[in-house]
Amino acid sequence: MDTESKYQQIIEKIIGDYAQLRYSHGQVERQTVFDREQNQYLLMIVGIDGNKMVHGCIIHLEIRGDKIWIHRDGSADGMAGELLAAGVPKENIVLGFYHPETRELTDFAVC
Repeated sequence: MDTESKYQQIIEKIIGDYAQLRYSHGQVERQTVFDREQNQYLLMIVGIDGNKMVHGCIIHLEIRGDKIWIHRDGSADGMAGELLAAGVPKENIVLGFYHPETRELTDFAVC
């Protein structure tokens, strides 16, 4: 199995598991958006909480080459830790939600 296919399976499993968690209040559901052609993976929330409409992106990951970019991480445990636990090396994880200069200060890939 090539790296891209392996990463697709890892990401879909992690986000799929998060999608099974119930939202803590309101009538809010979690929805997965998996685009294998563009290598974009999202976990969305959609619904009603009290008198407010809820719509937002909780997690956004992207595969670029041999790296997984974390663009948005609203998870409780952190996507970087989840990816590491699934066997993705630190040098293949980019914390894309940080400015490039800040990324240099982490143990993860710069780009």
